[in-house]
Amino acid sequence: MRTALGVVGTLLAWFALAFVPPAAVALAVGEPPWPFLVTGSAVALTGLALRRLTGRRPPLGVREGFLVVVAVWLLAPAFGAVPFLLGDVPQLDRPADAWFEAMSGFTATGATVVTDLDALGTDMLLWRQLSHWLGGAGIIVLALAVLPRLRIGGRELLRSELPGPVEIETLGETVRGTARRLWKVYLAVTAAGVLALAALGWAGLDRRMGLFDAFSYATSAVSLGGFAPYDDSARGLAPVTQWVLCGLMAVAGVNLLQLYRLAALRQVRAAARDEELRTYAVLLVVASGVVAAELWAAGDTGGAGALRHGAFQAVSVMTTTGFATVDWAVWGTVATLTLLALMFVGACAGSASGSVKVVRHLVVLRFTRRELEQAVHPDAVLPVRVSGRVIGARVLRSVLLFALLYLLVLAVGTFCLTLDAGAGARGGVFTALGAAAACLGNVGPAFGELGPSGSYAPLGAVSKVVLGALMLLGRIEIVPLAVLLRRGYWRA
Repeated sequence: MRTALGVVGTLLAWFALAFVPPAAVALAVGEPPWPFLVTGSAVALTGLALRRLTGRRPPLGVREGFLVVVAVWLLAPAFGAVPFLLGDVPQLDRPADAWFEAMSGFTATGATVVTDLDALGTDMLLWRQLSHWLGGAGIIVLALAVLPRLRIGGRELLRSELPGPVEIETLGETVRGTARRLWKVYLAVTAAGVLALAALGWAGLDRRMGLFDAFSYATSAVSLGGFAPYDDSARGLAPVTQWVLCGLMAVAGVNLLQLYRLAALRQVRAAARDEELRTYAVLLVVASGVVAAELWAAGDTGGAGALRHGAFQAVSVMTTTGFATVDWAVWGTVATLTLLALMFVGACAGSASGSVKVVRHLVVLRFTRRELEQAVHPDAVLPVRVSGRVIGARVLRSVLLFALLYLLVLAVGTFCLTLDAGAGARGGVFTALGAAAACLGNVGPAFGELGPSGSYAPLGAVSKVVLGALMLLGRIEIVPLAVLLRRGYWRA
């Protein structure tokens, strides 16, 4: 316990630096910076106090790593909500609303209770975007990249922090080197996205796209979050901008390791042999075609428009970004069910995506096929393989455990939302299921009033707390918190 608290203190001390940019912007635009300065000081003092109280401590083990991950992802949104409460933000002046918005930001979910973004100052808008961007790649991954001497069993922390069953031993010779490579890729994709979007504005192709807007949309797309500086998400952007965003989301959904291999090491063949990457690309193309065909057949838009909107929404939902060029909540049954199914797919493991991830679907399908074949040939030795590699029993058990826990949490969350008067009165079970799936999968917008044209503001405090908890579970992938809830964890 003492070791875990000391590590949490170290991470909080560095996390306090995140409050400096919005404070500087507040000063530049004439807004009071003290909400960010006070919060940042409180975070720094809390972190330093934890470090001092824990003193010298033994190395971090696997058990303590679970506690560190859960504690950081509980404390970051809690502290992140404070500037909303201290600042002049009438839409976020209630603790449940401020916490919901901060949790949505740091978990890169994109669900919001804000109905009028124009009423937020530039400093608060920047803080929303920074929470997305920091949470997308992981606060702990950033800490592992910059801390000079963090002898804390960082490999276990990195494994817990990266979404999906990623084999981190192949990422680098040291944990710090691995984390630095991941953040270099993350920074490079972000910078490329900002420049590409800003160039559209400078060229006059999208007069709405200023530098701050380019930064906002790029950070949301790269973190696969979905927060936008405007209430209409991506609907008011020029068609060419929507295509650029679509491509940026698709790239951001690729495993950061694969992006590093492609960009830095030029290992095109290795990336081409990656079965998850190939399946991810095929699913994006097929899902885009299906949704576009449904839009065209329904007569909602023309051929080019149907292709653009279909591809954008399929990529946005499958990568769990949550941007919208149209209000998919008013689509027909088939299109709605298609998007609901995509919420359970996710992008590649090792990306900022939420949901189940493509590789887990592959493992479950291969395991199912193996079991069916062994039912006919009981003595056959049939290992489960993905990308030519044998999936060990430990990884196989973890994938199956995650799938079962994911469905269980989804069912419990849907049940709680249906019971709560705030959710039950607004669309019934399907709306509750869509909201639970969107928040657990870190997608953001759901259906009905909770769709891209609405917000989660009408829900009651209980529903917001339930949905915030689902966002947290989706980001940490359930297992760390489930481990902490076991009595045996605290007895050992």
